[in-house]
Amino acid sequence: MKEGIHPNYREVCFVDLSNNFKFVTRSCANTKETIKMEDGRELPLYKLDTSSESHPFYTGTQKSVDNMGGRVEKFRNRFGKK
Repeated sequence: MKEGIHPNYREVCFVDLSNNFKFVTRSCANTKETIKMEDGRELPLYKLDTSSESHPFYTGTQKSVDNMGGRVEKFRNRFGKK
């Protein structure tokens, strides 16, 4: 392996800001902050707006477009026959 061309691949703590969910995985993400974990390790911190714990698709709270007042059906009636 050549020296100096590979990214810094290490364990990083990702935090979902919407519900404070934390998970640790290996990443090359650049970070400026660190976080002290419960087991005593100090890891780089990467803040997320949403993760699988808060995203509507994964939590089952996503609304279907077909149930939103018949908008899809109106569109199909107007443009579906062309």
